[in-house]
Amino acid sequence: MPDFGKVSKATTRCCALIYKYIIMKRRTAIEKIGTLASASLLPLDLIKDQSNRMKNIGIQLFSLPKLLETDFRSGVDMLAQMGYTELEFYGPFHFSADAVKERWKTITPSLGFSGSGYFGQTATKVKSILDEYDIKAVATHTDLETLQTRMDHLGEAADALGFRYAGIAAIPEDKRQNLDAYKSMADDFNKIGEQAKKVGLKFSYHNNGYGLKDMEGQTPLQVLLDRTDPELVFFEMDIYWTAAGGADPLAYLDAYPNRYQLLHIKDMKENVSFDGDGGTPDQWIKLFPYMRTAGDGVLDIKAIIKKACLETNFCNV
Repeated sequence: MPDFGKVSKATTRCCALIYKYIIMKRRTAIEKIGTLASASLLPLDLIKDQSNRMKNIGIQLFSLPKLLETDFRSGVDMLAQMGYTELEFYGPFHFSADAVKERWKTITPSLGFSGSGYFGQTATKVKSILDEYDIKAVATHTDLETLQTRMDHLGEAADALGFRYAGIAAIPEDKRQNLDAYKSMADDFNKIGEQAKKVGLKFSYHNNGYGLKDMEGQTPLQVLLDRTDPELVFFEMDIYWTAAGGADPLAYLDAYPNRYQLLHIKDMKENVSFDGDGGTPDQWIKLFPYMRTAGDGVLDIKAIIKKACLETNFCNV
């Protein structure tokens, strides 16, 4: 287990992620966040190229958990002033699997925040505040156990808040030790996706840096993409972790059109990759210092967004 006390600020920076091609309308607004979070921005020339097609901008709320937990309304007010119109939540929630909530309890003292999906509010109160600021909840991260055992509760939460994507940020380490495990996980993803569809949700998988290098002659992420039903399982690309894992985000967007329904964008100071397979927290933490504001690094953000817009219909909604 990593020392979360030492990396909490870096974690906050890491998770200043972009949902559905996030763009800050005003760079100076980031000053309001201060030391609480470091949000990703896109430069104005990049915005110009896509502004005629991008109507909604969003943020993953793990970007500024302490602020939202302290004063949820003020946090939402700030995000609205910045120009955000959509949000992606994260768990655990009050209905999450008990084992998940217990694991979170062991790290929250070091993190400095509870990890509550509703930030101490009720779902009704959260929805009321979001409506007040004309912000929509469109997605949430949760965990594998909750998806497998509490889908009805997730469906109820989706109905209350309005989100339609529910996914996981990472596959548990013990479930990706070999290629057969990935194949089994792909089959589980299909089952989860089928159950999600029954409650009006779309199941999504957010990739970290693992699964991008050959394993037993195949690439695990490609196994997941090829073995899952496109109508039931959707993908959320994190371009930073994709690049850190030695893969090309553009190549995956090109090879799997319409599979990537969500996108997290953050930039990289210089081309770096994992020492190992990218499968453990210590490897992720080691690369936190290389994260940069979108557009301020070496990743071709402009080309990635252009490709994503061409391969999906997101930029027209």
